[in-house]
Amino acid sequence: MAGIQFLNISGLSKSYHALKAVSSFCAEFEPGRIYGLIGTNGAGKTTVLNMMSGLEKPSSGSIVFQGKEIAGLPPEKITRYGIGRTFQNLRLFPSMTVMDNVLAASQILRNYNLFQAILLTPSFRKDDKALRSRVMEFLDLFDLADAANSKANSLPYGHQRKLEIARALATGAKLVLLDEPAAGMNPQESAELMEIIVKIRDVLGVTVLLIEHDMKVVMGICEYIYVMAFGEIIEHGLPSEIVKSKRVIEVYLGGINA
Repeated sequence: MAGIQFLNISGLSKSYHALKAVSSFCAEFEPGRIYGLIGTNGAGKTTVLNMMSGLEKPSSGSIVFQGKEIAGLPPEKITRYGIGRTFQNLRLFPSMTVMDNVLAASQILRNYNLFQAILLTPSFRKDDKALRSRVMEFLDLFDLADAANSKANSLPYGHQRKLEIARALATGAKLVLLDEPAAGMNPQESAELMEIIVKIRDVLGVTVLLIEHDMKVVMGICEYIYVMAFGEIIEHGLPSEIVKSKRVIEVYLGGINA
């Protein structure tokens, strides 16, 4: 994989006492591409994302993002560096509006302080207006603008998933980590999700790494795929190479190209 690498992971490992959840995970990522991370249940995929986003500290290894070592940093610092993420289970603020859910994530970009916010100073009003305008652009991109004032828990499930992705991107993310974004979706919702993820790359220029079990989604949009089993990478390559890999078929895919 020649080209600019804005994320390089090497020797990343995570152990829980005697249990080794991830062992020597290595991967290279170029900007503006869509990557897949697939594997059996318990392969260590979510643990990798947790280490990349700061929710878990690696036992060893390195994560260099845009020239900065981020392994072991707290989540808020990694978010400020430009990595956003979603989770397997929805983590929205259900009683808040769609707009306020995304605004909450956007606060990390604010240029005003608490004193300015209390006094409603001109600089606060200007910055708040800019943030709200930016949020509406995100909602429009995700076809959620008409639901801006609706409560998050009133949205259909597929729209809630899209809202969670919009919220992750509203932090100013240059890389977004999506943990099973198509989970629980029907075929139409999955198709819409694929369109959204491609928009994230093409319109926003954001790099995407997604964990997904829906192979139609993975093979339909991912440009490069890493495959894990038992905490290790067993294969990586283009989708056309992955579907032909005997090792992948035996361990995970179970004859996807049959």
